[in-house]
Order: sequence, then C-alpha cells, then structure tokens
Amino acid sequence: MTVRIKDVALAAGVSVATVSRALGDGPVSDELRKKVEAAVAATGYLPNLSARRLRSQHSHTIGLIVSDIRNPFFTAVSRAVEDAAYAVGMRVILCNTDENPQKEAMYLRLMQEERVTGVIFAPTRATAQKLDPQQLGFPVVLIDRAAPPGQADAVVLDNAEAASLLVEHLLAQGYQRIGGLFGNTSTTGAERHAGVLAAMQRHGLQAEARFIAPTPEAAEQAMRAWLAEPAVPQALIASNGLVLLGMLRGARAAGIAIPQQLALAGFDNDNWTELAGPGLTVIEQPVYDIGRTAMKMLLERLEDPARSARKVVLSGRLIARGSTAYTMAADAGQDGAPR
Repeated sequence: MTVRIKDVALAAGVSVATVSRALGDGPVSDELRKKVEAAVAATGYLPNLSARRLRSQHSHTIGLIVSDIRNPFFTAVSRAVEDAAYAVGMRVILCNTDENPQKEAMYLRLMQEERVTGVIFAPTRATAQKLDPQQLGFPVVLIDRAAPPGQADAVVLDNAEAASLLVEHLLAQGYQRIGGLFGNTSTTGAERHAGVLAAMQRHGLQAEARFIAPTPEAAEQAMRAWLAEPAVPQALIASNGLVLLGMLRGARAAGIAIPQQLALAGFDNDNWTELAGPGLTVIEQPVYDIGRTAMKMLLERLEDPARSARKVVLSGRLIARGSTAYTMAADAGQDGAPR
C-alpha cells in the first residue's frame, strides 16, 4: 500500500503541514525535523519530488550535459561534478549528446522541464555560438568548450599553450614534419589546431591538418587513408583521447611501428595511454579541477546572478613517453626513402 504524507504525520505525531515544512527545508526545529525524518524512514515514505519542485521552483538538481560519455575525460569530469554537487546537497542528471546539436536542444528543454538549479555543459560549436542562459531560465557553466566572450561562464584548458607544448617537444626530439587530426565539432579541436599551427609558424614550418568527427572510428578511418598516401608527416598529433585511440588503431592496421616509422602524440592521459606500445606522449588535463571549478562557478553564479560572465583557463601538463622518441628511421619514409 502506498505510504502517504498523512501516514508520516501520524507516525511522527505532528501535522501534515509540519511534515511538509520539515521535508522542504522549511522553518521547523531540529528536534521536529529529526522526528519527521525518523517517521519517513520507519514508514518508507517517498516524497513527491515533482510536486515539491512545482511549489518551490527549485529542484536542488544540476544538469550535466556532455558530448561523449565514452570519453574518459568526461567520465572523470562527471565524477568531480557529482562529488562537488553531493557535498552541497544537490543531485546530478547526466545526459550524453554525441556531439549532436539536436540532442543538445532536446536535453536543454528537458532541463527546463525538470526545473534544474543550473547546468554544466560541453556544447558543440554550433550550440555554443547561440547559447543564451537568460533565455533558458537557469545558469550555465561551460566545460572544455567556450562560448563567445561574455556569453556564459566557462572552465577550459589553455588549448593553445598545450598544443604548443606538444609541438615544442616534437621539435626538440628532432621531428620537423608534423601534422594532426582534429575534431571538427567543438571549439576545442579548432583551438588546438590553431595552437599547433602557431607553434609551427614560429619556427618557420608548416603543419598539415585534417578535421574529423572526434570519434575513434573516424580517426582510424582517416589514419588509414593518410598512411596510404605517398607523403606522411614524421609525427602526428591527436586532438583528444578518442582520436588518439583511433589513430593508434589505424597505425597498427597499416603495420606502422611507433615511433620507428611514425611519432604519435595527443591529448588526455587516459589509463591505456601508458600501456600502449612504448607509451604515448600526451597532454594531461586537470580533469578533476575542471569539474570541481565548474561546480564552484555555478554556485557563485546562483549567489550573484548579475555578475559578468567569467572564463577560467587551466594549464595542462606534458607527459613524454616512448611514442615520440626520435629514431634514425624518422629521417626516412615508411619504405626507407627520404620523406
């Protein structure tokens, strides 16, 4: 039989109004609140959260919308957001968009229907360009991707600096012909490509780049096609961990030895990267700090809705491994001929 709020009131020896106030953080004494909570536990009562949201206009729930939950970067960020939300008594609704603007729009509507307290969001470039938190009716903090200046709070990696670290490392190892595969759906891929291009140009060099959907499957297909061409760079950079995984698969399928025939580097220090081949050189992102900072900024926005939008930029760390160790074979092509 369904337990009603009246049953809780009877078990606690208080009025229904007192139970409602105690469960809704209303003005009741600690003694009464404990009595009501004990009655809830004893009866197994489940509060009607939808009705409570309608009354209070506040759900104590955070929406977390990420582009690909398969990406360990977003898994780690999600953990940090959930930890921080739990610490302040909030819950998290997690949604995955697959870099699809239509799914992003659908989940943003869902957040409005759920009357969430706020949203932490990793949008596609198309959605970021037109995002307006005021029209949505709740504050938004962007992670990993940025909107136009002044449009929304954001926590991002210094992508230009991180890409430059990779390029400078490869150049110091002796590689001159450097290219890369970059995601084509977000500001992140574009910023990392721009960082690689700028770093190469500072040394009077050109960088070859190709843009793909940021998935392992697309990266593997692009890598196979690139390695089948007559001229291949000495070193290739991946714009995220999933792209790096696909590039490694493509290189193995083509019989290319890393780093003897091709140096490989990328972003995201996923667990598998230190175990693959000689270990992969990567930029490690401060993933937990990104999630925790995003939650902190969301709470600050709730306290001061009128303040100007803020962008927090964090630094990455280069982890050099065997995949970029320079070899004599780097001076020759796959068949031993000069590249």
